[in-house]
Amino acid sequence: MDQPEKSAIVLGATGLTGGILLKELLQDPRYTRIVVFSRSTAGIQHPKYEEYLGDLFSLSEFSAKFKADEVYCCIGTTKAKTPDKEKYRKIDLGIPLDAAQLCVQNKIDTFIVMSSLGANPKSSVFYSRVKGEMEEAVLQLGLPKTHILQPSLISGEREESRKMEKLAKTLFSILNVLLIGPLKKYRSVRAKDIAKAMIWLANNKYGQERITSDKITQLANA
Repeated sequence: MDQPEKSAIVLGATGLTGGILLKELLQDPRYTRIVVFSRSTAGIQHPKYEEYLGDLFSLSEFSAKFKADEVYCCIGTTKAKTPDKEKYRKIDLGIPLDAAQLCVQNKIDTFIVMSSLGANPKSSVFYSRVKGEMEEAVLQLGLPKTHILQPSLISGEREESRKMEKLAKTLFSILNVLLIGPLKKYRSVRAKDIAKAMIWLANNKYGQERITSDKITQLANA
């Protein structure tokens, strides 16, 4: 029996993980339509691909076009790229929450979003607190299928150079073999594995809403 044709929305397609996710979805025969909302073009020509450019801080303006079977949100920034805390909050909390609210409005059951390890709405660390607040706000919407991925350090080739990040990745590649048992969640995870895990979660039943690095790697190879 043929599987029904599926459609997906991707936010953050110009970033490391989002870009890999987009390519994976375009190659996946289960999907016939992939829609990207972004402030800059991903530069892709493909029969499945639709792209809408605009201000993601005003995502609700896209509401009429924000329709699909699934939504993947890979939006995120860093302290180095966005030192202004108000803008950081708009990106890491505001955009994912707006996307989830559009899912409710347009009856999209599946919402899969990237967060980070250590996310906690009560954290004294601003950046961890914002991620935690985002997670809580999204879960409170009660979408039928919500999964939040909480990777530790993400490994993969980025366009921009981050010397300290490269050093950290080298150290984590050594430490990964030492992080066992309950410490597995602190292992670094490949961006490609995050993308594969997100697609697996959208297409399978999984009991947990929050998924840490060790489980992300497992799902990517499921």
